[in-house]
Amino acid sequence: MTERDRERKGVGYGLAAYGLWGVVPLFWPLVRQAGALELLAHRVVWSLVISAVLALVLLPKGWYARIATRRTLAMLGLAAAVVSVNWGCYIWAVNSGHVVETSLGYYINPILSILIGVVVLGERMAPLQWASVGLAALAVVVLTVDYGHVPWISLVLAATFATYGVMKKQVNGGAVETLLIESALLTPIALGYLVWLQAQGGTTFITLGWAHSLLLVATGAVTVGPLLCFAAAATRLPLSTLGVLQYLAPTLQFALGILYFHEQMSPGRWAGFSLVWVALMIMTGHGIHRAGVNRRSDLVAEAA
Repeated sequence: MTERDRERKGVGYGLAAYGLWGVVPLFWPLVRQAGALELLAHRVVWSLVISAVLALVLLPKGWYARIATRRTLAMLGLAAAVVSVNWGCYIWAVNSGHVVETSLGYYINPILSILIGVVVLGERMAPLQWASVGLAALAVVVLTVDYGHVPWISLVLAATFATYGVMKKQVNGGAVETLLIESALLTPIALGYLVWLQAQGGTTFITLGWAHSLLLVATGAVTVGPLLCFAAAATRLPLSTLGVLQYLAPTLQFALGILYFHEQMSPGRWAGFSLVWVALMIMTGHGIHRAGVNRRSDLVAEAA
């Protein structure tokens, strides 16, 4: 397989991953009757089941011993806690009519990730990156004035996903094995909640029929499917290409929020989103330019 074919496949996987993440707001209303916490618990449990099956099929023997250091398990435990907040907030937001706000969270996530890299990892930002951060901060102020409150859904989603990304970067493990460990660490809590809910007579699993129960089981596939596509794309594409593709998900969510769920967009909200889009164009343009410079430098070094 040529490098061009490899990248073409990578683009396909990337489009699949971010496309699935972009249309997932269509899924959660189908199981709205379960409530956000029950949905979160089922998502954790069925993600464990699916990732365990995939681990048996795809991963070599002894993979756990290689990855399961004390530091890695601690980091994945923290990552699991953070991503559970992200998942729960997202499910609640979609089913409460805040799809547009969720898209804002994933629009500003790359900007927040860079800022976390500066604060936590000591990385340096270029002036254009600082300009992007400034525009994003101004957008939050504009949207706060328009909403009458801080857009906390967007900020929680952006902060938790950016933090999760930093933690996963420190672990540097594969998608299946890290998701399996994260799900395994969360499953005792999730199962405990589901057992308690059953005892209280509040569970919707089985009680609302087989179709609803199958949809609850499908929460695992909704979680694992895009992650596998993303992992396949990440191994085939340069970061600059992956960075551009990532905007597909919030763009689809934004479009669904307005066109399908009929959420309102006031002039102030359009202004806030426009500031974020300008910030992202600046940051993406800077990233593509820097990637090109680095690529040319590498070619010169190889030629020498």
